[in-house]
Amino acid sequence: MWPLYAAGFTTAFGAHGIAANLGGYSEGAVTSLLVLGGLLALYDGAEVVLKPVFGTLADRVGAKPVLLGGLVAFAVASALYVLADSPGWLWAARLGQGAAASAFSPSASALVARLNPAARRGRAFGSYGFYKSIGYTLGPLLGGALVWAGGLRLLFLVMALCAAAVAVWAALAVPVVPPLPKSRQTLADLARRLADRSFLAPTAALAAATAALSVGVGFLPVSGAAAGLGTVATGAAVSVLAATAALVQPRAGRALDEGRLTTRTGLVAGLLVTAAGLGCALLPGLYGILSAAVLIGAGTGVITPLGFAALAAATPEERMGQTMGAAELGRELGDAGGPLLVAGVATATSLDHGYAALALLLALGPVFALATRRRPAR
Repeated sequence: MWPLYAAGFTTAFGAHGIAANLGGYSEGAVTSLLVLGGLLALYDGAEVVLKPVFGTLADRVGAKPVLLGGLVAFAVASALYVLADSPGWLWAARLGQGAAASAFSPSASALVARLNPAARRGRAFGSYGFYKSIGYTLGPLLGGALVWAGGLRLLFLVMALCAAAVAVWAALAVPVVPPLPKSRQTLADLARRLADRSFLAPTAALAAATAALSVGVGFLPVSGAAAGLGTVATGAAVSVLAATAALVQPRAGRALDEGRLTTRTGLVAGLLVTAAGLGCALLPGLYGILSAAVLIGAGTGVITPLGFAALAAATPEERMGQTMGAAELGRELGDAGGPLLVAGVATATSLDHGYAALALLLALGPVFALATRRRPAR
């Protein structure tokens, strides 16, 4: 399992470590905000398009080959910019990194599910999410230190070495999980399976959690600055959010495995806590920022391992990669849709109204789930 945790850390560290330093230290490659936006969108855009494709491929040829191929491709894409060091190759490297992460991220999730029995999947996904959150937390900090020490090329070099080391480690330590025989699946069958509530409910919860997390990371510093707080205080608030999510995930997964928490109750509670965190962002000053960070981190920390465990439990083993790729697509859409919703509402009214709109949207999910709960049979 440890190489899979390292793969999760690699994709998170690569995404945030480089993105946080492109604007200020790209040595002439970023000439405008439009160029910066394009470079940032390349990585996520490749993931949105390719994650379901590579997830399906993992079911067909085996998850381990796709995992290793993605890690090697990530190392090669990162090394491109180290060797070429030109604006054009920066675009190519960033696109290559996003495409490579699209391969090894859903493959790692599928292997986490395949290598653990159902009774341990909550804990396994909690640990996997913990190390991804560590990557998200440390990425901007360590990436900034590396760029300060040796420029953007040093950061890309470290990413190449990290991906190569994880690939070698996974090749030696991760067992081969052969693809399972499966019946033929038509597009109608796939649409029916993805439209089923057992897929839609956890995926919607994961998308909502990712949307709130992205909004917290992006907009809480804006609220802090408007309240007169310095960059140290707002940066600490974002770190508290990520650290809380990292600490809660293993505990939530363990509670699920031990029967102290059900998937339905956990997802409903996580969405309500996350919505409450967005509501706390309306409070003035440092208290509002910190309480919002803690609650958003705690809510998303509960939702993430429970959502993936629920998807794994409801998915046939031979379709695990396809399901994880589709679920990752849902998370990417939430990652983009949450900030867009808050920014759109804030532009028309105010940032507080943007927080309130997303909080209301997240709270509607639990309300709908409780309203449509099936009555027990007599």
